[in-house]
Amino acid sequence: MAHISDLIATDIDQYLKSHEHKSLLRFITCGSVDDGKSTLIGRLLYDSKMIFEDQLAAIEADSKKMGTQGGKLDLALLVDGLAAEREQGITIDVAYRFFSTDKRKFIVADTPGHEQYTRNMVTGASTASLAIILIDANKGVLTQTRRHSYLVSLIGIRHIVLAINKMDMVGFSRDIFETILQDYREFAEQIGLTSIVAIPISALNGENITEPSAKTPWYTGPTLMSHLETVQIDDHSQAAPFRLPVQWVNRPNQSFRGFSGVIASGTVHPGDRLRVLPSGKESKVARIVTIDGDLQEAVAEQSVTIVLEDEIDISRGNVLARVDALPSVADQFKVTIIWMAEEAMLPGRQYWVKVGTKLALATVTDVKHKINVNTLEKLAAKTLELNEIGVCNLSLDQPIAFDPYVENRDTGGFILIDRLTNGTVGAGLIHFALRRAENIHWQAIEVNKGAHAAIKNQKACILWFTGLSGSGKSTIANLVEKRLYSLGHHTFLLDGDNVRHGLNRDLGFTDADRVENIRRVAEVAKLMVEAGLITLVSFISPFRTERRMARGLVEQGEFVEVFVNTPLAVAEARDPKGLYKKARAGEIKHFTGIDSEYEPSENPEIMIDTTLDSVEAAADRIVRYLAQKGSVREVGVDFSI
Repeated sequence: MAHISDLIATDIDQYLKSHEHKSLLRFITCGSVDDGKSTLIGRLLYDSKMIFEDQLAAIEADSKKMGTQGGKLDLALLVDGLAAEREQGITIDVAYRFFSTDKRKFIVADTPGHEQYTRNMVTGASTASLAIILIDANKGVLTQTRRHSYLVSLIGIRHIVLAINKMDMVGFSRDIFETILQDYREFAEQIGLTSIVAIPISALNGENITEPSAKTPWYTGPTLMSHLETVQIDDHSQAAPFRLPVQWVNRPNQSFRGFSGVIASGTVHPGDRLRVLPSGKESKVARIVTIDGDLQEAVAEQSVTIVLEDEIDISRGNVLARVDALPSVADQFKVTIIWMAEEAMLPGRQYWVKVGTKLALATVTDVKHKINVNTLEKLAAKTLELNEIGVCNLSLDQPIAFDPYVENRDTGGFILIDRLTNGTVGAGLIHFALRRAENIHWQAIEVNKGAHAAIKNQKACILWFTGLSGSGKSTIANLVEKRLYSLGHHTFLLDGDNVRHGLNRDLGFTDADRVENIRRVAEVAKLMVEAGLITLVSFISPFRTERRMARGLVEQGEFVEVFVNTPLAVAEARDPKGLYKKARAGEIKHFTGIDSEYEPSENPEIMIDTTLDSVEAAADRIVRYLAQKGSVREVGVDFSI
């Protein structure tokens, strides 16, 4: 395998040294289905002799079984590794392949053409510097061509190879080639793609791949391999300001304390003055430590440990930057989000956000619009579905250091993570901080929560009742409040129906509106806890994520989840408001338990089974629980009122 070099036989050390110091180009191939992406990569691997003999034999055998070339060698099978891909003849996952020539090393990502796998394409593009966009000469510029070009532009790839493939199917027509090129340039200009090299190719037959084709005498540009070997990719990472997201505080013993990570951009030297963000503390670099010894200079993409002259409190997620070129610090941003999950993105729901090495809680506070990537039209939206792209406002629970994505991919890009599953659900780009964040500050209040609760002779908390409509949660909550009142405690009951008459009258019953409904109520309940009240909240609150969000707004021990566990059949049989009957008749949409999901509590503090316990017994149990945890006075008085 591999391109042949005389040094392999004569001086293996020199060969390995020359190979080590070759430049590396990461690129992707993308385009519509059947444009020939996998065949092209297979051709590059084949022509660069990066295939073992046993691999080639296996591909020859597979070509006869499942190939698309009538039993001839099907180079696409070198890349389409998934069984489903081979059976369907399409690329589903992102396939990464390595190959090299005498001049350069390459890592190529073969990305899917189908629209439903756009998220996979974004993953492959995130680390690439160049994109090969294939177009079938028979079909010209298609919708998916525009989609992938827009995503490439959005991710920040500026070097484009427009590989107009299957020229053998159109008789290597120059007119067809130039017509397609003109159509593509008109679209590319709208999205800011200007560095475009167009090459007429036949990936299947190897025309203009590694050698100029005699069948295109009218084309005088480079072959595809020649262009990949010689294209100059501007490395902005070393010229950009110094950024080191701290990954690990390195403390092997009492005498050493350093801060380890991969340098995202810029250079650093001993003696440079650095600032720690977001804290703003400053110190000088004492040493730059690596496994191979100390350095006098470290550059982007190197893994290093920085030792500072002063003892400063630094933790994972902080960013080290030179004082003469600092990133910004904020907690609210305008961003673009590419949604990558089957479940829709819901404003008001909390997600983990990861920027560099920093993990924080984030909420999409507003979807400004989503983008039709085929027409570039801005469309009104409340949520984002799978593969949709939207411009949003994002709010974090703490300030972070960042750069706009156009200036630094590492400190300006982020991913969103589902708090329950820990799965990545979105990828995003920070545009700028929202200026309103600079005008909002936390006002210190001297009469605090403890003082409010003490004067009431109680401990403030939230009793969060959740369950299906008709489960009995409001009835139980009402009785609990009556009994607490009889004990002389200060309470307030927030009931779902009552709140929707005022504070939340503008909300419907879609998933997005339900999330916002609970977000508002949780914030109100938090304020009531700050006022020292025992706050009872009776809402269906169907989603675990929002119940977890509400719990996280108050201190540990201040949130008591009461799951009124009534089976759907029982709740529907009661149907005190006649809502289930209407929902079954289709008169009410998005009704929990019928056409909208309810996620039962997994670890509630109290679970009430209303098929076994009476309302009175349930209320007694809840009040006694509060007494045992010290929130209310000892129980032992008449509960009557």
